[in-house]
Amino acid sequence: MLQGQTCVVFDLDGTLADTSDDLLASANACFRAMGAGDLLTRADALTAFHGGRAMLRLGFQRLGRGDEAEVDRWYPRLLEAYAGAIAVHTQMYPGAVEAVETLRQQGHAVAICTNKPEGLAETLMKTLGVRDLFGALVGADTLPVRKPDPAPYRLAVQRSGGAARSMLLGDTETDRKTGLAAGVPVALVTFGPEGAGVARLAPEALLDRFEDLPDLVARLLG
Repeated sequence: MLQGQTCVVFDLDGTLADTSDDLLASANACFRAMGAGDLLTRADALTAFHGGRAMLRLGFQRLGRGDEAEVDRWYPRLLEAYAGAIAVHTQMYPGAVEAVETLRQQGHAVAICTNKPEGLAETLMKTLGVRDLFGALVGADTLPVRKPDPAPYRLAVQRSGGAARSMLLGDTETDRKTGLAAGVPVALVTFGPEGAGVARLAPEALLDRFEDLPDLVARLLG
């Protein structure tokens, strides 16, 4: 690793961008195809940020049916629906782009480590016009393991140029566990679907708004 360099690794869904409406729509497209109608609502955003399989499981639970074989059968259809309408409603959170640009100007490397499939994550970031801001993007299928295994996080740091000190910004327990496994500080955003409830995970810091991120990074990595 490069002595003295620092890296900030970002989760994507629920951290950099609010993708929940488009994720929920992809699951509902599956349920409509089954003849069940829209089973998920905006209130299920937290489930959406846990991925496609989690949304399918919740819908099947509400139907009183379904097992993992059925989830596996519908998951490719969900990915197809999502790929076809990946950024209809999705937006970067307020101040996110400016905060990332500030970190880059300050000399920090920046990367993404997400449990969204890599191809979909690349497509989304390019569609939003922000892919070039990040030195690396590691997805759920980049390696044989995904978060909270620390290997994807470490690969994101490595591909962004390596760093002596790094941290993770996320929004869920998965991100907290990833940081613990990697031995790095974690900050969790409070503007995701769980809100201030993420404080229960005892991260090293909480982030209420992106305008405060540069100061937070200076404190955790300074």
